[in-house]
Amino acid sequence: MSGDSPDRAGAAPDLRGLEAAARATRERFGADAHVVCDGLVRIYRAEQVEVVALQGLDLLVGRGELMALVGASGSGKSTLLNILAGLDVPTAGVARVADQDLLSLDAASRLRYRREVVGFVWQQAARNLLPYLTAAENVALPLLVSGRGRRARTQRVDELLELVGVADCRDRRPAELSGGEQQRVSVALAVANDPQVLLADEPTGELDSVTAHEVMAALRTVNIELGTTVVVVTHDPLVSESVDRTVAIRDGRTASEVVRRTERDADGSARVVAEEYAVLDRVGRLQLPHDFTRRLRMRQRVRLELEPDHIGVWPDRPAGGGDPEGDE
Repeated sequence: MSGDSPDRAGAAPDLRGLEAAARATRERFGADAHVVCDGLVRIYRAEQVEVVALQGLDLLVGRGELMALVGASGSGKSTLLNILAGLDVPTAGVARVADQDLLSLDAASRLRYRREVVGFVWQQAARNLLPYLTAAENVALPLLVSGRGRRARTQRVDELLELVGVADCRDRRPAELSGGEQQRVSVALAVANDPQVLLADEPTGELDSVTAHEVMAALRTVNIELGTTVVVVTHDPLVSESVDRTVAIRDGRTASEVVRRTERDADGSARVVAEEYAVLDRVGRLQLPHDFTRRLRMRQRVRLELEPDHIGVWPDRPAGGGDPEGDE
């Protein structure tokens, strides 16, 4: 009986080779991005019930970008932000921020990541600021923890409060500040240690439109002047329309994007042009807008046809057709 050859037909595949190839593919995905989410999954388990908050979410955020995440309550956007902040750990997938692999961080590395790599602004100012410290003392606190000297702390605090437009509030405590001033001090606090990424969870959720505009102006200033990548979760359409890119999350996946750019007319005047896109993930899935599928009564399956420059999508019609705008 002749010896078996390892290359014989039907031989078992080289699992280690396949895993290495898959790992290399994941590493190439978003190699130049500042925030990378690839097939991100987060499942919560409680009392034998599983809740899938994220189900294979893909997201790339470029270095120095100012972008917003939007979605209905329960869509997964806050879960995503908590993962990026190092406050939660995904169940599966890839999550990288500033080349930090969030799935492989131990407790000490995760604490260092939250102190040095990312800054965070909560919706409620009480979660951002200590009530018994002045604005300047709040902003100086992370600098004190990181070992900055007194002179360096004072200079950095003054620069940041001036940058976000609340230099005159340096000696006031939070209770003596308006809601907008509190949030702008919170922004200064969040970037005190010069993080690479700033995350903000509904930072204007408790503010009127005028004050919200001031807070967003502070975030944009930080983005431009410090080069900080800024990711904002929001329900406020005024906020989502004031950033360069808005990504909508639906059912735990990225569903669509709105990209904004500035164009100049023939007379030199500037105007903002916004274009909406459906998001195509790495395996070819996309989410068609509910308004579209409802109007055309698309359910379960659709017909596709490849054209030279586009893909046609039609509802699957039973024999005899039917009115696509009829009642469901």
